[in-house]
Amino acid sequence: MNAELMQALDILEREKDISRDAILSAISDSLITACRNRFKSADNIRVDIDRDTCEFHVIASKEVIELADDVMDPAIEISLDDAKLVKPDAVPGDIVEIEVDSREFGRIATQNAKNVITQKLREEERNVIYNQFEGRVHTVVTGVIQRRVGRAKGWSVNLGKTDALLPDTETVPSEHFKQGSRIKVYVLDVTPTNKGTKITVSRTHPELVKCLFEEEVTEIKDGTVEIMAIAREGGSRTKIAVVSNNPNVDPVGACVGVNGIRVNAIVNELFGEKIDIVNWDPNPGELIKNALSPAKIVNVFADPEEKKAKVVVPDSQLSLAIGKVGQNARLAAKLTGYKIDIKSETQAVDAVGFRLQDYLEEGYEEGEYAEEPAFEAEEMPAADRESGAASEDGDI
Repeated sequence: MNAELMQALDILEREKDISRDAILSAISDSLITACRNRFKSADNIRVDIDRDTCEFHVIASKEVIELADDVMDPAIEISLDDAKLVKPDAVPGDIVEIEVDSREFGRIATQNAKNVITQKLREEERNVIYNQFEGRVHTVVTGVIQRRVGRAKGWSVNLGKTDALLPDTETVPSEHFKQGSRIKVYVLDVTPTNKGTKITVSRTHPELVKCLFEEEVTEIKDGTVEIMAIAREGGSRTKIAVVSNNPNVDPVGACVGVNGIRVNAIVNELFGEKIDIVNWDPNPGELIKNALSPAKIVNVFADPEEKKAKVVVPDSQLSLAIGKVGQNARLAAKLTGYKIDIKSETQAVDAVGFRLQDYLEEGYEEGEYAEEPAFEAEEMPAADRESGAASEDGDI
C-alpha cells in the first residue's frame, strides 16, 4: 500500500507540479474528515505521516475513565482496563493515545475522505497554475490552438498545463488559426476563479511585438538597445522607435539583423505584418521626421506644450506621409504622442500666403519649438484639402 502511495505521489509531483507536502496534507485532512464522520468528532484526532515512507497512523487522544460503565463517549474516553493495554501504568484522568484503524471507517466515511483528497488536490493544482502564470503576465508564451470556444467568442490555447482564452477582440482578422497550430501570444491577465485560473491572451497588443524583439534581438535583451516607443495596428503595421546605449551599435541595424533575418523572423510570426524600425530622438521634431518614414520631410514645427506638430512634405510625398487610409500618419502620432498635421509644400504656401522659405529666413530653425503662422486645414479651400492630420489616439 505504501509503495503504491509513494508511486502516486511521484506521478502527481512530476505531472501536476503539486508538492509532496501538499499531497500529504490533503491525505491528513481526509483522514481527519473520515474520523469526524465515523465518530462525530475529530477534535482529539491527529494524523502522523512519514514523508519518506508514506506510512501513516491515525492517533486518538482519550481520557482514562476508571470503570467501563462510566465511559459516556468512546470517541474521547476509554476505560482503565482498556487503557492499560497500551499504557500499563495508566490511571484515571490520564490521556492515552490510541491508534485508530482506518480500515474500520466504513464505505461512506472512506468516500468522503476520497472526496476531500480530490478537492484539496484540485485546489492545489489551481494554485500551482496561478502561481506559475501570475508571474508571466505581460510576457510572451507559446501555445497550441485547441478549439473554437463559441460561448466565450474566442479560441482555446493550450499553454502546457492549462488552457488560455484568446478572445476574438484580441485576434487579428487576417489571421486564420487551425487546430494544432503553434502561436506566440501575449499574456494579458491571470485571474483566480472558483473554476480554476482564467488566463487571457492577445495577438493584437503592441507589447507582443516588443516582447518578440526582446526574444529575437540580443542587444535588446542585454540592454544595449532599448525600445523607447511602439505603435501598432495589429495584422497591418507596427512602428517602433529604438535607441542605442552604445555609440558603436546601430539600433536599427541590430533590430533588422543581417539580411533582415531578425526582423523577418518576427514578421513571419505575425503572419506578414509590416514593421517599421526608426531611430528614437529626444528632439520631437527629429522624432516626428523619423516616425513618418518612409516619407521625406521638408520641415517640422513642434509645440511640446500642446503636443501638436505641423509637418511640411514635398508635394509628391504627401500621400506617402499620410499613408493608406491615414495609417502612416496615425501610427506616427501614436509613436510620438503628438497630434500631427501634414501639409504639402503647395498647401502650406497657399495657407500662409507666402513661401515657407521666407518664414524660415525670419530666424526659425527646422524642428524648433516656435509659434508659426497657422496653416490649419479649415483655412484652405475644401477642394485643395487632403486628410493629413493625425492624433495620438488614432483619429485622422
